[in-house]
Amino acid sequence: MAKVLFIVSGATYWVLKDGTRYATGYWAEEFANPYKILTDAGHSVVVATPGGTTPNVDMMSLRPSMAGGEQGALELESIIRDAEVMRRPLKLSDVRLEDYDAVYLPGGHGPMADLAFDADAGRLLTAQLESGNPLFIVCHAPAALLATRIHGISPFRGYDVTGFTNEEEEAVGLAPRATWLLETDLKEKVGVNYSRGPIWEPYMVEDRNLVTGQNPHSAAVLGNRMLEILKS
Repeated sequence: MAKVLFIVSGATYWVLKDGTRYATGYWAEEFANPYKILTDAGHSVVVATPGGTTPNVDMMSLRPSMAGGEQGALELESIIRDAEVMRRPLKLSDVRLEDYDAVYLPGGHGPMADLAFDADAGRLLTAQLESGNPLFIVCHAPAALLATRIHGISPFRGYDVTGFTNEEEEAVGLAPRATWLLETDLKEKVGVNYSRGPIWEPYMVEDRNLVTGQNPHSAAVLGNRMLEILKS
């Protein structure tokens, strides 16, 4: 069975333009669905965060309105509660990529606050890309690609990538308040070939060993694709 590394944000807030601390963390669905898909198939998951901080779930992602109803919210809570790996994460600086068969990054606004500026995250993503082993990134987690730049150049430049759209950020009311927007900076600062689907619809892009998803509903699609690749 395979061993998959989940690189998760350790942030609890994201500072907006006006200095407001917007409460955030990782998005429940983006951790829970791939985690359940992989562990139900017998694979093991290890979690790593900047500094080994215990990841914080964005409470908004557990609201029934965000989780597909009351039952959906309860199921996500149950998966997260039972996921012991979330309570004893490794430090990103201690991770040895050769121990893992694949790497996955869930989103939430947390990565916009920490992984986007984390040198260890940048180093690990660069090494995973170069290794040819599977790298899966969803929603806001492609923010971590910003940390891969050396002298302004990223090894992900020219790759086909998706991620949370400016239109989706507008829809949640954060676009005018944010200090930067993921879609804009992926195009302008990382230099990816960005594409997207309709807002809130699952959308996945695969380019060589890099697989990205647009939004929370894309996480299960990525989880199932990871399962297929790990089987092959």
